[in-house]
Amino acid sequence: MNDVVSEKRKTRPGSSEGFEEVLVDVKDLKMYFPVTEGVFIPKVVAHVKAVDGVSFQVFRGETLGVVGESGCGKTTTGRCILQLEKPTAGEIMFYGDDITKYDSKQMIDVRKKIQVIFQDPYSSLNPRMKVGEILTEPMKVHNIITDEAERQKRARYLLNVCGLASAFADRYPHEMSGGQRQRVGIARALAMDPEFIICDEAVSALDVSIQAQVINLLEDLRDEFDLTYLFISHDLSVVRHICHRVAVMYLGNLVELADGDELFENPLHPYTRLLLNAVPIPDPDIEKERAHEIIKGEIPSPINPPSGCVFHPRCPSAVDSCKKDIPQLREVKPGHWVACTEV
Repeated sequence: MNDVVSEKRKTRPGSSEGFEEVLVDVKDLKMYFPVTEGVFIPKVVAHVKAVDGVSFQVFRGETLGVVGESGCGKTTTGRCILQLEKPTAGEIMFYGDDITKYDSKQMIDVRKKIQVIFQDPYSSLNPRMKVGEILTEPMKVHNIITDEAERQKRARYLLNVCGLASAFADRYPHEMSGGQRQRVGIARALAMDPEFIICDEAVSALDVSIQAQVINLLEDLRDEFDLTYLFISHDLSVVRHICHRVAVMYLGNLVELADGDELFENPLHPYTRLLLNAVPIPDPDIEKERAHEIIKGEIPSPINPPSGCVFHPRCPSAVDSCKKDIPQLREVKPGHWVACTEV
């Protein structure tokens, strides 16, 4: 297995030190949504290039963070891995098999191992079902536990693991706070005994104090259940706390990927530097004195992205060649990958 992993590292972004086994391998992933016009006979007139040729690996036991502005393709990438969206092109390898070629019946076993924690704890839980039913339903559907009493026992255990009392099994979602609902969402993901969980803005809808509790819970669960996370977020401070590696996306493209500390202390891509510069420092004196560099312009339309480097219209370091040459993601130092011709 290590020989295979070493070979993969030569061509695509590799791992941080300490993680060796590839769990998910995304290769040149593209997701284009058609834009149609006409009512009776719709005609495709363009495509929204939500994800445009993204490649990365997720290693067993790690947390890979995916960050970027709204609309950069973070969530769409996660939905493609979950097969909630059928990719336009590319491969998603899970345990060496390309799950993009699986039909719905073949995906049943995969869905036991890949779960998701959604962003909105209000809309992701069925308001007509009690919490206990929400947790036992996937066990019943996938025939994981056949005995009803055992399923109820497992549901109460998962609530306890996620920091909720067993009595919450008899409550409806509307009787709980946002933080409690998100803990139920985490417990529901754990009900399938998964190996890989996609956290899609899992804490962005929560108060800051509750965010810290949920992040600590996710870290504890990762260690206790040997989980692997793809952590999608726009909150860079949260990402720095929980993620081993961080991937930065812009307009459907992966522009930088590195170990968490390396990326935050030594960002190489101009977009990453501007993104980190926008994070406020919790010290008013330092914040007042430091120079702010704002990202100029607006995000281009993913229907008609710029030629060459997609960031060049807003990049302070852009040169003439950036308008023509498409930068390839390359390893500029061990484990640090950048898509920029000027680095």
